[in-house]
Amino acid sequence: MRIFLMSLIFLAIVPFSAFAQVDLSFYGGIQSAQSSHVSGNDPTGIGAFSFNSNWEKHAFEVPGYFGLRLTWWRNDQIGWGIEMNHTNITASDSTLFSNGLNSLALADGLNLVTVNTYRRWRPPGRSIRPYIGAGIGIAVPNIEFDSGGGLTTGNQLTGPAIQWLAGASIPVSERWSVFGEYRGSLAANSADLLGGGELNARVLTSAVNVGVSLGF
Repeated sequence: MRIFLMSLIFLAIVPFSAFAQVDLSFYGGIQSAQSSHVSGNDPTGIGAFSFNSNWEKHAFEVPGYFGLRLTWWRNDQIGWGIEMNHTNITASDSTLFSNGLNSLALADGLNLVTVNTYRRWRPPGRSIRPYIGAGIGIAVPNIEFDSGGGLTTGNQLTGPAIQWLAGASIPVSERWSVFGEYRGSLAANSADLLGGGELNARVLTSAVNVGVSLGF
Protein backbone atom coordinates (compact mmCIF):
# COMPACT_ATOMS: atom_id res chain seq x y z
CA MET A 1 0.00 0.00 0.00
CA ARG A 2 2.86 2.41 0.81
CA ILE A 3 4.41 1.84 -2.63
CA PHE A 4 1.04 2.40 -4.29
CA LEU A 5 0.37 5.68 -2.46
CA MET A 6 3.87 7.00 -3.16
CA SER A 7 3.40 6.16 -6.83
CA LEU A 8 0.08 8.02 -6.90
CA ILE A 9 1.71 11.13 -5.45
CA PHE A 10 4.49 10.98 -8.04
CA LEU A 11 2.16 10.44 -10.97
CA ALA A 12 -0.19 13.16 -9.77
CA ILE A 13 2.53 15.67 -10.67
CA VAL A 14 1.72 15.04 -14.35
CA PRO A 15 -0.69 17.80 -15.48
CA PHE A 16 -4.21 16.43 -15.93
CA SER A 17 -4.58 18.67 -18.99
CA ALA A 18 -2.39 16.24 -20.89
CA PHE A 19 -5.07 13.56 -20.58
CA ALA A 20 -8.65 13.27 -21.77
CA GLN A 21 -9.91 11.64 -18.56
CA VAL A 22 -8.71 10.29 -15.22
CA ASP A 23 -10.50 7.37 -13.52
CA LEU A 24 -10.12 6.25 -9.92
CA SER A 25 -11.40 2.68 -9.54
CA PHE A 26 -12.00 0.26 -6.68
CA TYR A 27 -12.92 -3.42 -7.09
CA GLY A 28 -13.42 -6.69 -5.27
CA GLY A 29 -14.39 -10.14 -6.44
CA ILE A 30 -13.84 -13.86 -6.38
CA GLN A 31 -10.23 -14.99 -6.77
CA SER A 32 -8.49 -18.35 -7.07
CA ALA A 33 -4.84 -19.45 -7.09
CA GLN A 34 -3.56 -22.47 -8.95
CA SER A 35 -1.35 -25.00 -7.19
CA SER A 36 2.31 -24.14 -7.69
CA HIS A 37 5.78 -25.49 -7.13
CA VAL A 38 7.53 -24.27 -3.98
CA SER A 39 11.25 -24.80 -3.39
CA GLY A 40 14.10 -23.44 -1.33
CA ASN A 41 16.14 -24.05 1.78
CA ASP A 42 15.38 -23.49 5.46
CA PRO A 43 18.67 -23.98 7.35
CA THR A 44 17.00 -23.48 10.76
CA GLY A 45 14.27 -26.01 10.01
CA ILE A 46 13.73 -28.74 7.43
CA GLY A 47 16.66 -27.81 5.20
CA ALA A 48 16.19 -28.10 1.43
CA PHE A 49 12.58 -28.50 0.28
CA SER A 50 10.71 -28.92 -3.00
CA PHE A 51 6.99 -29.67 -3.32
CA ASN A 52 3.71 -28.64 -4.96
CA SER A 53 1.47 -26.46 -2.80
CA ASN A 54 -2.31 -26.27 -2.98
CA TRP A 55 -3.45 -22.79 -2.01
CA GLU A 56 -6.55 -21.94 -0.03
CA LYS A 57 -8.13 -18.57 -0.74
CA HIS A 58 -9.45 -16.11 1.83
CA ALA A 59 -11.21 -13.58 -0.39
CA PHE A 60 -13.91 -12.78 2.16
CA GLU A 61 -11.67 -12.37 5.20
CA VAL A 62 -10.83 -8.80 6.17
CA PRO A 63 -9.00 -7.18 4.42
CA GLY A 64 -9.60 -9.94 1.86
CA TYR A 65 -9.33 -9.48 -1.88
CA PHE A 66 -9.47 -6.00 -3.42
CA GLY A 67 -7.76 -3.68 -5.85
CA LEU A 68 -7.21 0.04 -6.44
CA ARG A 69 -6.53 1.47 -9.87
CA LEU A 70 -5.76 4.96 -11.19
CA THR A 71 -6.04 5.34 -14.96
CA TRP A 72 -5.10 8.23 -17.24
CA TRP A 73 -6.87 8.06 -20.64
CA ARG A 74 -4.74 9.86 -23.20
CA ASN A 75 -7.68 9.83 -25.61
CA ASP A 76 -10.99 8.00 -26.00
CA GLN A 77 -9.26 4.68 -26.67
CA ILE A 78 -5.80 4.43 -25.10
CA GLY A 79 -4.89 4.77 -21.43
CA TRP A 80 -2.29 3.84 -18.84
CA GLY A 81 -2.16 3.77 -15.08
CA ILE A 82 -1.00 2.22 -11.84
CA GLU A 83 -2.72 -0.52 -9.83
CA MET A 84 -2.38 -2.21 -6.44
CA ASN A 85 -3.96 -5.62 -5.87
CA HIS A 86 -4.23 -7.45 -2.54
CA THR A 87 -5.26 -11.06 -1.90
CA ASN A 88 -4.75 -13.67 0.82
CA ILE A 89 -3.60 -17.22 0.09
CA THR A 90 -2.51 -19.96 2.48
CA ALA A 91 -1.10 -23.42 1.87
CA SER A 92 -3.71 -26.11 2.51
CA ASP A 93 -3.60 -28.25 5.64
CA SER A 94 -2.69 -31.28 3.54
CA THR A 95 0.27 -29.39 2.02
CA LEU A 96 1.52 -28.36 5.45
CA PHE A 97 1.15 -31.85 6.91
CA SER A 98 2.75 -33.63 3.94
CA ASN A 99 5.85 -31.41 4.03
CA GLY A 100 6.42 -30.95 7.75
CA LEU A 101 5.44 -27.29 7.86
CA ASN A 102 3.76 -25.29 10.57
CA SER A 103 2.99 -22.32 8.31
CA LEU A 104 3.21 -21.29 4.66
CA ALA A 105 1.14 -18.31 3.64
CA LEU A 106 0.83 -14.98 1.91
CA ALA A 107 -1.86 -14.30 4.48
CA ASP A 108 -1.50 -10.54 4.68
CA GLY A 109 -1.34 -10.13 0.97
CA LEU A 110 0.14 -11.30 -2.30
CA ASN A 111 0.50 -7.59 -2.97
CA LEU A 112 1.11 -6.67 -6.60
CA VAL A 113 1.88 -3.15 -7.83
CA THR A 114 1.82 -2.79 -11.63
CA VAL A 115 1.93 -0.16 -14.34
CA ASN A 116 -0.76 -0.96 -16.89
CA THR A 117 -1.80 -0.02 -20.41
CA TYR A 118 -5.40 -0.22 -21.66
CA ARG A 119 -7.41 -0.23 -24.88
CA ARG A 120 -11.16 0.45 -24.88
CA TRP A 121 -13.94 0.67 -27.46
CA ARG A 122 -17.26 2.47 -27.82
CA PRO A 123 -19.71 0.31 -29.85
CA PRO A 124 -22.03 2.50 -31.97
CA GLY A 125 -25.30 3.26 -30.23
CA ARG A 126 -24.36 1.58 -26.96
CA SER A 127 -23.21 2.89 -23.57
CA ILE A 128 -21.22 -0.21 -22.63
CA ARG A 129 -17.46 0.12 -23.11
CA PRO A 130 -15.41 -3.09 -23.51
CA TYR A 131 -11.72 -2.88 -22.63
CA ILE A 132 -8.57 -4.95 -22.32
CA GLY A 133 -5.36 -4.30 -20.42
CA ALA A 134 -2.02 -5.67 -19.30
CA GLY A 135 0.64 -4.60 -16.84
CA ILE A 136 4.05 -5.31 -15.39
CA GLY A 137 5.37 -4.54 -11.94
CA ILE A 138 6.51 -6.03 -8.64
CA ALA A 139 5.28 -8.41 -5.94
CA VAL A 140 5.52 -7.28 -2.30
CA PRO A 141 3.88 -10.14 -0.38
CA ASN A 142 3.70 -10.68 3.35
CA ILE A 143 5.56 -13.97 3.81
CA GLU A 144 4.74 -16.43 6.59
CA PHE A 145 6.92 -19.54 6.73
CA ASP A 146 7.70 -21.88 9.62
CA SER A 147 9.11 -25.40 9.41
CA GLY A 148 9.97 -25.69 13.09
CA GLY A 149 13.08 -23.53 13.27
CA GLY A 150 11.36 -20.17 13.70
CA LEU A 151 8.74 -18.05 11.96
CA THR A 152 9.70 -15.86 9.01
CA THR A 153 7.14 -13.10 8.67
CA GLY A 154 6.87 -9.64 7.08
CA ASN A 155 6.63 -7.90 3.74
CA GLN A 156 9.40 -8.47 1.21
CA LEU A 157 10.05 -7.33 -2.34
CA THR A 158 10.15 -10.80 -3.91
CA GLY A 159 10.30 -10.29 -7.67
CA PRO A 160 8.50 -9.33 -10.88
CA ALA A 161 4.80 -9.67 -11.60
CA ILE A 162 2.55 -9.39 -14.63
CA GLN A 163 -1.20 -9.13 -15.03
CA TRP A 164 -3.79 -9.16 -17.79
CA LEU A 165 -7.48 -8.27 -17.83
CA ALA A 166 -10.58 -7.91 -20.00
CA GLY A 167 -13.93 -6.42 -19.09
CA ALA A 168 -16.57 -3.81 -19.75
CA SER A 169 -17.80 -0.67 -18.01
CA ILE A 170 -21.23 0.98 -17.99
CA PRO A 171 -21.81 4.62 -16.98
CA VAL A 172 -24.42 5.24 -14.30
CA SER A 173 -24.00 9.02 -14.15
CA GLU A 174 -21.83 11.75 -15.64
CA ARG A 175 -18.89 10.84 -13.37
CA TRP A 176 -19.61 7.34 -12.04
CA SER A 177 -19.49 3.99 -13.80
CA VAL A 178 -19.58 0.33 -12.83
CA PHE A 179 -17.53 -2.44 -14.38
CA GLY A 180 -16.98 -6.18 -14.44
CA GLU A 181 -13.85 -7.97 -15.61
CA TYR A 182 -11.69 -11.04 -15.65
CA ARG A 183 -8.19 -10.53 -14.23
CA GLY A 184 -5.19 -12.87 -14.18
CA SER A 185 -1.76 -12.43 -12.64
CA LEU A 186 1.56 -14.22 -12.31
CA ALA A 187 4.07 -13.38 -9.57
CA ALA A 188 7.59 -14.85 -9.38
CA ASN A 189 8.44 -14.78 -5.68
CA SER A 190 11.89 -15.27 -4.16
CA ALA A 191 11.81 -14.57 -0.41
CA ASP A 192 14.46 -14.61 2.32
CA LEU A 193 14.00 -16.98 5.29
CA LEU A 194 15.55 -16.92 8.76
CA GLY A 195 19.15 -18.07 8.94
CA GLY A 196 19.97 -17.16 5.34
CA GLY A 197 17.39 -19.46 3.76
CA GLU A 198 15.29 -18.88 0.65
CA LEU A 199 11.78 -19.66 -0.58
CA ASN A 200 10.79 -19.63 -4.25
CA ALA A 201 7.23 -19.83 -5.56
CA ARG A 202 5.49 -18.72 -8.73
CA VAL A 203 1.84 -17.93 -8.01
CA LEU A 204 -0.76 -17.81 -10.80
CA THR A 205 -4.13 -16.30 -9.92
CA SER A 206 -7.44 -15.73 -11.68
CA ALA A 207 -10.27 -13.48 -10.55
CA VAL A 208 -13.69 -12.19 -11.55
CA ASN A 209 -14.03 -8.59 -10.38
CA VAL A 210 -16.81 -6.06 -10.01
CA GLY A 211 -16.11 -2.44 -9.19
CA VAL A 212 -16.89 1.25 -9.46
CA SER A 213 -14.98 4.09 -11.11
CA LEU A 214 -15.03 7.84 -10.50
CA GLY A 215 -14.06 9.98 -13.47
CA PHE A 216 -12.65 13.49 -13.22
